[in-house]
Amino acid sequence: MKNFLWSLLFLSFSAFSQQDKLITHFMYDKMSINPGATGMSITNDAGICGTSIYRNQWDKVNGAPNSAVLNVEANLSRFFPGGVGISFYHDAIGFARQNNVLLNYSYPLSIGNIGTLGIGVGVGIMSYGMKPNWVPPTNNPDPSLPTDWSAVNLDLNFGLYFKGNDYYAGFSSTHLSESVLEGTNNLSENFQSARHYYLMGGKNFRDVGGGDIDVQMLLRTDMVKFSADINARYIYNLSGKDLWGGLTYRTSDAIAIMLGYSPIDQLSVGYSYDITLNKLSSISRGSHEMFVKYCIYIPPPPIQKTHHPRWL
Repeated sequence: MKNFLWSLLFLSFSAFSQQDKLITHFMYDKMSINPGATGMSITNDAGICGTSIYRNQWDKVNGAPNSAVLNVEANLSRFFPGGVGISFYHDAIGFARQNNVLLNYSYPLSIGNIGTLGIGVGVGIMSYGMKPNWVPPTNNPDPSLPTDWSAVNLDLNFGLYFKGNDYYAGFSSTHLSESVLEGTNNLSENFQSARHYYLMGGKNFRDVGGGDIDVQMLLRTDMVKFSADINARYIYNLSGKDLWGGLTYRTSDAIAIMLGYSPIDQLSVGYSYDITLNKLSSISRGSHEMFVKYCIYIPPPPIQKTHHPRWL
């Protein structure tokens, strides 16, 4: 356990690349890694959706990652072209804390009868810091141990997202600025955001055994490490309410079981449990993840009708 925590701390102090968050419900978190997808899933021409995801990774492992995501996106094409949104992400690993806030905009470009291409940018800030709570073996703490520090810098994302009738595909890159966040104490702690690249895609197969099958994939790399998520879900409509179950496989990391329920059109809730496959499987109780999504649609303005007094 101690070696694992020290490994996490080493990664936190490193000024080189670090993988972004891993989310099993990645199909509900497209906007934070691909701003081109902002508002693209909202078919109503005036709608707002909010999605919250919480992940407890490697349960019962001391210092393991805990992540929270909040995405709010809107399709306001009734008023102006494009989708807008704000994405917030919080991550806690060991003594380290990271927060990202991004404002997204996606411009939709219609490509004939094939589909729509969303061209998106995300502009925001990244904050990173540490607040260690050391328990040294003597009364004199080691002066080389890191102390409290934090820093804030620019963060930029870019993405292309194509949406057809029953499929989608996207390519994006996060942390384009590769900003360096430097502490102000004498130990010169620093953290450099690494540029990441994402490739995503999905296909919906309708009317299969009375329901729909969604197949989706997400590839990610920071040019040092690579991982892929492959997901399949079966969605069944029961008396107007959607139920679904599925499996996700993440290369060399986990297999996840997913369950979800949509009691009304505007609300969806879900849970996933990751079965750990890597070297932590002997001590980890798996990873838990929950999500909630809720949408609000702005009704169209009432149609004004006038009549001449003679015809009232």
